[in-house]
Amino acid sequence: MKAVIQRVAHASVTVGETVVGKIERGLVVLLGVAKGDCEADGRSMAEKIRTLRIFPDEAGKMNRSLTDVGGAVLLVSQFTLVGRTTTGRRPSFDEAAPPDEARRLYELVAEELRRQGTVVETGVFAAHMQVALLNDGPVTFIVDSCEARR
Repeated sequence: MKAVIQRVAHASVTVGETVVGKIERGLVVLLGVAKGDCEADGRSMAEKIRTLRIFPDEAGKMNRSLTDVGGAVLLVSQFTLVGRTTTGRRPSFDEAAPPDEARRLYELVAEELRRQGTVVETGVFAAHMQVALLNDGPVTFIVDSCEARR
């Protein structure tokens, strides 16, 4: 499971002409699910999202988590994160989880965040979406659940 995590002042996701998710201060999380990812990866990713200390404290140091600042999450599925670009010019998506499994684990991450008290807005799984955001910093991290197992 891979995530691009961006600290934002505000963000929204639109499908067609309809805003389907919108947050103020918090994190935009683009989430890709790979073959072999499991529920433990989803729970671990949710915990990382909630507790990663990437918000500034009074001294301006990244020392506060999403939970500490009461921020929200805009969670957007993005299978292209697990695409391979090492050979040729066309990305390969062979490592992406099948859609039903990817949806199940994507929803598990959202539910786990909510269960811990985080406000979560989402995109629409497998839809063509437009994500608008104001990256605060800019602050952007890439998190891979496989790295935690190494």
